[in-house]
Amino acid sequence: MRIVVTNCNTTQEMTEEIVRGARAAAGPGTTVTGLTPGWGPESAEGWLDSYLSAAAVLDTLRTYDGPPYDAVVMAGFGEHGREGVRELVDVPVVDITEAAAHLACLLGRRYGVVTTLDRSRGQIEDSLETAGVARNCVAVAGTGLGVLDLGGDPGRTEAAFLAAAGRARDAGAEVLVLGCAGMTGLQRVVGEKLGLPVVDGVGAAVKLAESLVALGLTTSRAGSYRKPLAKRRVWGPRGA
Repeated sequence: MRIVVTNCNTTQEMTEEIVRGARAAAGPGTTVTGLTPGWGPESAEGWLDSYLSAAAVLDTLRTYDGPPYDAVVMAGFGEHGREGVRELVDVPVVDITEAAAHLACLLGRRYGVVTTLDRSRGQIEDSLETAGVARNCVAVAGTGLGVLDLGGDPGRTEAAFLAAAGRARDAGAEVLVLGCAGMTGLQRVVGEKLGLPVVDGVGAAVKLAESLVALGLTTSRAGSYRKPLAKRRVWGPRGA
């Protein structure tokens, strides 16, 4: 089984970190390939970045010419594009936001998301609402760290995460979700200190993607996710 994991930004080092987390979660016989968009934002933090990221990820998958894949994992927490990718490709598409929330709902009555900057909270809330898993989310708490700051000082990142996680727990969270693909791996560091289950969206999405493939299930074409209408579409200034 081959799973393609799409980074939502152009930072290759982050793609590599995400792929390491995805491979750690993958079962025997699963190959993970990471894709980095050739254009778009270096980190997705805000509505403008998110919409640019969505178009870039769609373009990356549209022009992909590597080995055939069995599923797509979209590694952007709260970013746009999930629905468009489901129209575009003919394999299961699992978004890390949706995957993490679904698994969190299996582990506790209420969950909280710990993310990067507060400005990302609205996108995450909207994504959870669209996926139908928002009612169990009691808090989306920001650490105050930018996406590109996460790997610079592990001690600072851990301290900021624990502080934000404490606010989510005080709001009633029984389970915590890592609210950024760049936080992958942090669950192993903070889980015991918090005394709560911590769900990593990358790992959750990989395991759900493997399950869908193994069960022979893929996106329904009966309604919302029908294939795109045949029409002329210009991708970029020269329509390349």
